[in-house]
Amino acid sequence: MPQARPRQPSLAQLRAFAAVAEQLHFRDAATAIGMSQPALSGAVSALEDALGVQLLERTTRKVLLSPAGERLAARARTVLDAVGAFMEEADAVRAPFTGVLRLGVIPTVAPYLLPTVLRLVHESYPALDLQVHEEQTFSLLDGLTQGRLDLLLLAVPLGAPGVTEIPLFDEDFVLVTPSDHWLAGRGDIPRAALRELELLLLDEGHCLRDQALDVCREAGRTDGAPVTTSAAGLSTLVQLVGGGLGVTLLPRTALRVETGRNDQLSTGYFADPAPSRRIALAMRAGAARQGEFEEFAVALRGALRSLPVRIVG
Repeated sequence: MPQARPRQPSLAQLRAFAAVAEQLHFRDAATAIGMSQPALSGAVSALEDALGVQLLERTTRKVLLSPAGERLAARARTVLDAVGAFMEEADAVRAPFTGVLRLGVIPTVAPYLLPTVLRLVHESYPALDLQVHEEQTFSLLDGLTQGRLDLLLLAVPLGAPGVTEIPLFDEDFVLVTPSDHWLAGRGDIPRAALRELELLLLDEGHCLRDQALDVCREAGRTDGAPVTTSAAGLSTLVQLVGGGLGVTLLPRTALRVETGRNDQLSTGYFADPAPSRRIALAMRAGAARQGEFEEFAVALRGALRSLPVRIVG
């Protein structure tokens, strides 16, 4: 007949045994864990009964660990340490802005907004372990829905089911041209000017490419108008403009970083209403940290007010 499996010990029993194993004295062990001596002795006896082994050798003068007690004392301490770590992690989860936050950011936002985001986290949320992942929109959405990422910073609308967007700001597009271009420096460029320009765009997969093409279509640009796709990033795109290969659209937040070091470039501004894009945070609908993310959005809007954007929300 198979032997009955020992009953599961309680944490109180393990705590009592671990204290006795460390102190080798019932009174001192009871004092160490704030338990009465009779209760501690009863807990250890109950543990021995549950396990079916003798853990202690009791004499009138001292307490000794049995061979089984020697082996199991270390295991008991490991279990108690793990439970302590588990409770500490639970406390951290309950506390907002602690633990890991895996933030996904699109490439046409990351270089221009991350300094503000990182400064905000450093100054206001020092216990937050922010981990940044720069990827294109489709990859970020996959990471969010699969649980690889917690929060996204990107252009919207996304039109993705199960994703909640928290708007941050709107920003205008500007036209970056060679310094000798006929539209260079103008402040009242009509959208219709986009119909025939030699337009340089990012590669397929960048949402900014799609947004720029939408702007062009709204301006009446036909699909047959020349569009040269030659750059994987905005920095390269701007250098191509400086070399006289065409013009491009840049979001206002990227302007200073991307054009400030090149005197071969000029900036033109569209007449109102200028074409624009909206930047938002995105999270899984019903996310456990929804309240925390909404509070983060409020703080981030405040931190972004110094940028050339229109705060929304």
